[in-house]
Amino acid sequence: MDTPAALAVTRLTLTRFRGYDSARLEPDHRPVVLTGPNGAGKTNLLEAVSFLAPGRGLRGAKLSEVERIGGSAGNGTGAGWAVAAVLDTPTGPVEIGTGRELSAQAASGAERDRRVVRVDGHPAKGQTVLAEHVAVVWLTPQMDRLFLEGSSGRRRFLDRLVFGFDPAHAGRLSRYEHALRERARLLREGHRGWNGDEGWLSGLEDQMATTGVAVAAARRDVVQRLRAACGRAVGPFPGADLTVQGTVERWLDDGPALAAEDALRRSLRDSRRADSDGGGATLGPHKSDLAVRHAQKDMPAALCSTGEQKALLIAIMLANARLLAAERGAAPLLLLDEVAAHLDPQRREALFDEILALGAQAWMTGTDDSVFGPLGGAAKRFHIEDATVTPA
Repeated sequence: MDTPAALAVTRLTLTRFRGYDSARLEPDHRPVVLTGPNGAGKTNLLEAVSFLAPGRGLRGAKLSEVERIGGSAGNGTGAGWAVAAVLDTPTGPVEIGTGRELSAQAASGAERDRRVVRVDGHPAKGQTVLAEHVAVVWLTPQMDRLFLEGSSGRRRFLDRLVFGFDPAHAGRLSRYEHALRERARLLREGHRGWNGDEGWLSGLEDQMATTGVAVAAARRDVVQRLRAACGRAVGPFPGADLTVQGTVERWLDDGPALAAEDALRRSLRDSRRADSDGGGATLGPHKSDLAVRHAQKDMPAALCSTGEQKALLIAIMLANARLLAAERGAAPLLLLDEVAAHLDPQRREALFDEILALGAQAWMTGTDDSVFGPLGGAAKRFHIEDATVTPA
């Protein structure tokens, strides 16, 4: 590559993670190609990289589900798991460690386990700090139905894009979701604000109003920028027309953020009785949706062919990477699970060309190494078989 990536994993270590008792990879700044038979452990490596960012990884798994069963630590129960990485970033090298910490109380069922994070050897207060150092975007076969299924998957996809531009978004989203759960618990238990808990409930609703509007505003801002960046076709990839839809977003379209906060606060107060019966909250950014249209056909993504939907997703991902490279000096880490094999040769080579032009470290999996032939020596290759990693 002529221009090395400014964000790259240069060492990745796994301990009791999925099928790996232990593993270590030492990539460089080039894209990473992982090949091997189905079930060998390729996607597990991508999932490990995805845990370098806030959230539950590319599978959305519970911490206990990630831990290896069996191996040198016994049956894995209570042993914990860990992912450690050294990254080159625009501001210098960073060491990140994260994993599952299980206390004695948690092992007995009295307390939930938790995810711990260390940055440069120092404990972090929470995983949201990871967004300050790493942006990660992934495409998996499970996302092929992103435009056809419920809005929750599209919100998670959008939030991962927002993390790259606004690291504080992760913290705001976490605080909003915590307040949403606590309010739902109070309402479910019958404390509806008119039985002496007005202050507590109003405090939660105030936090939901302020953080919720900030979450909606951040999504709206990133979507507007992405819409400008991917409205036109780039090579064989179609243009995408993006909007974020929701009541809070409409309020932001019509007036200032403070007015939207007041409107959400009133809505939460007025819907307490209905929300106590139905659970959750009737309105808020947890109800918003990302709407995508094929720009050239002026057609909703849900009505496009499967191939066109995949091409739209890739077009959005590449536009996001271009914006981040220009704004933060580094394209995000791209995790592409079995993506290249399902593209025609023209789109496959165009994808490789875009990745190389961006200087992005893309981690790509496949069963057939010849699919990645156009990359030649521009990629670092590993062969995976029976959870064993061999440089290729």
